[in-house]
Amino acid sequence: MPERSHLRVSEGLEGRSERPARGCGQPRAQRDTRRMHIDSHQHFWIYSAAEYPWIGPGMERIARSFLPADLAATAGPEGVGGSVAVQARQSLEESRWLLELAAADPFVRGVVGWVDLRSPDVVRDLEPLAADAKFIGVRHVVQDEPDPRFLLGADFVRGLRILPRFGLTYDLLLYPPQLPAAVELAALLPEQSFVLDHLAKPRVKTGEIAEWRRDIEALARHPNVCCKLSGLVTEAAWRAWKPAEFTPYLDVAIAAFGPERLMFGSDWPVCLVAAEYAEVAGLVRDRIARLSATEQEHIWGGTATRFYGLD
Repeated sequence: MPERSHLRVSEGLEGRSERPARGCGQPRAQRDTRRMHIDSHQHFWIYSAAEYPWIGPGMERIARSFLPADLAATAGPEGVGGSVAVQARQSLEESRWLLELAAADPFVRGVVGWVDLRSPDVVRDLEPLAADAKFIGVRHVVQDEPDPRFLLGADFVRGLRILPRFGLTYDLLLYPPQLPAAVELAALLPEQSFVLDHLAKPRVKTGEIAEWRRDIEALARHPNVCCKLSGLVTEAAWRAWKPAEFTPYLDVAIAAFGPERLMFGSDWPVCLVAAEYAEVAGLVRDRIARLSATEQEHIWGGTATRFYGLD
């Protein structure tokens, strides 16, 4: 995706300031990539069983509330100085609440929220959210949609086409069978900046990799797509995994996307069912240690800062 000096909202949305450039464009050569570490993927919630039904048996550790102070205390010792809060409920109410948290705590650098992209009122719903500079992107829980080609539905695509008007990114939350549709979507909407969450949740527990690798490599050929090194520990045997199990998946992502389009994400607090925060960060740190300092800085914060426009 070519570098843009700025992104403007569409005609008819006057009164909104210009958004910083966002996307997977190559970093400018003169830019100093040394910066604080950014956790590009974490969640907050006030827990209730009714609102978080997916927190089921075996996940009791995360069946409580998690707020910015909890994250800062956990992530700070790993060198993380800021984060991107990502939606966990598909509601406008949660999107507004996450923005309130971000306004109150500078540790939260941006919010990836939810709007119903299929709604005829999507512009009306987006306008008040996008008026906040910390609203940086949108996500839908596509992994829960039974249609593997949900991403290509006419109404959903129509909603996605609106996001560039607001300078907003889109997080792809998928399972491996949904990757082919994501490849088609990236080609269909080259002006939209996408980031793949959790490497599309490969089946680490069973070691399946061939079809996943084929589709990851196909998706990575589209320069408007970045990828988060996140969410792998929950796809392995919880609390019984070995670091070597993740190596082939991390290596595929590094080779396919390159460090300039990869970003670290913890998936905290969901990750806690399978690993400690320090263990999650350590898996990435150990695997990228062979890269140059500049390449490592892209993964630890440079890519997230550029993609989400966090400067």
